[in-house]
This record gives sequence, C-alpha cells and structure tokens, in this order.
Amino acid sequence: MLLSDKLRLQTDLTNTEKRIADYILRNLATIPAINVADLAKNTYTSHSSVIRLAKKMGYEGFRDFRIAISEIAHSELYRTDPVDANFPFLPQDSTKTIAKKIADLTINSVQRTQAQLDEQVLDAAVALLVKAERIFLFAQGDSQIRARSFQNKLVKINKFLIIADEYADEDWNAASLTSKDCALFITYRAKVPQYDRMLKHFLNENIPSILLTGNHRSSLIPLATQSIVATQEEMDFLKVSTFSSQVAFEYILDTLFSLLYAKNFQQNLVDFKKKNGWIEHGSLSENPLSD
Repeated sequence: MLLSDKLRLQTDLTNTEKRIADYILRNLATIPAINVADLAKNTYTSHSSVIRLAKKMGYEGFRDFRIAISEIAHSELYRTDPVDANFPFLPQDSTKTIAKKIADLTINSVQRTQAQLDEQVLDAAVALLVKAERIFLFAQGDSQIRARSFQNKLVKINKFLIIADEYADEDWNAASLTSKDCALFITYRAKVPQYDRMLKHFLNENIPSILLTGNHRSSLIPLATQSIVATQEEMDFLKVSTFSSQVAFEYILDTLFSLLYAKNFQQNLVDFKKKNGWIEHGSLSENPLSD
C-alpha cells in the first residue's frame, strides 16, 4: 500500500500519531526540509511519537520516512488533475471535460499502480508463468475481460491460457491443475469464497498460484504463492464503473506479458515474423503469394 494511503487511512494509529499524519498530509511540500524536532513541535507531540509513526509506516527511522514523503511531494507536483475514481465526472460536464477527466483518471491509476509494484514479486510471478505447462485464469465480470486480453497476448508467445471460470466449469478446472501448472486469480475485492477454497486446495497440493488484487487485507493473500496488490481509491459498490481497478489490472497484466516476452525477446520476435508471414501472405493467407 502507498505511504500516502497509510497516512490517510490511519489504521492502528494512536490519536497523537493521527495528528502527525494529518499534519504531514496538509504540509507535504515542507516536510522534506523538516527535522524530527520541528515536526514534533509543530504537531504538539514528541520526538518518540514521530519515530513511532515512521516505524508503523514501515520505515527504520525518520530519515527513510522523510525521503518517502519527499517522493510523494515530488509526484504531487507533476500529477494530472485529481479525479474521483468513483464519480469521475458530473452530469453538467461537457464532452471535452469528461474526456479530460477520464484521461486523467487513467493516468493517475497507472501511476498509482506502478508506485506499488515490487520488482521481486513481479520477477517471481513471471518465473511461475514461464515454468507453467498450463496457466488457468480465474476471473469474473469486468476482470474476465482483462483476462481475455491477456489470453490473446500470450498466444503470440506460445503460452495458451485457459479461462477457468468460462462455462461454469471452474471447479473441474481447479481439480485438474497439477504442480506443473499455475493458477492466476484476478479479483479486486478478493472476497470470493470459492477462490478461498481453491487457493487452500492449491496450497495443499503444491500448485503454484498468483493473485492480483486491490484488497491489501484479503484473506486470499497468504494462500497464494505470489500476490500482486495494487490498491485504488475505488469503493466496493458506490461508483459509476470499475475504471481505476480495471485500468490497474490491464497495466499489471501488460507488464507481466512484457516481462515474459523480454525473457526470450529475440526468439519471440523471430517466431512472430514467421507466423505473421504465414498469415499475411503464406499458407494461412486468403491470397497467398505464388512461388
């Protein structure tokens, strides 16, 4: 989860720590130049309270904490106009305004997701996909649309993904996986009881699994072999559409595909040119070139 989100959510913080967090969010531009003593003085707290907050946010001390805040302040200077992820436009907005707001929301969602990605987690997930003989993808609703796009891309590099939730055969598909396969789950809320049962089964049978979610508190996370978590400012139900979450999933899946492609870049390029030749003007073309 992003540091800015932790400071806003204030989970498990004392009233004193909440006061410091609120001050930081209101004064992002000045925090990079402040020291512990001044921050404590300005928030009517103590040196130890500031340090405790830094550690609760996941940092060894105030110096690392301040560097992270500096990065937030810098990104705020160059970000696009803030847009409500749940209601990004108003009924009185013009066509041009709505188009601009959706563009800004898309950019913000990708940047927010990129800031949360962990290089080691991505590499580990790609390693599981590379090794897998078969990839079964579990996704419902809007997320299954993202899954189909990912499926289409993988065909280009000879990876054939199976949409496990198709035709309501997900239980049989889940029962068919072996330790040589990999299960990929895409679910923003990650509150699907059926997925909980499946992941427990996969864990017991040593079947690799990857979870893409926007819920950092999901009970599914510890069950998956690798979890990629990217939170968005999107509510569960009260919203126009799943704009942010689906942009995030599309971006993550595109990143995974790119990493997979890069693993064997030259051979993938050679294969693509050969297959494209067959389709465009070879034996698979409607109008093949004569010898």
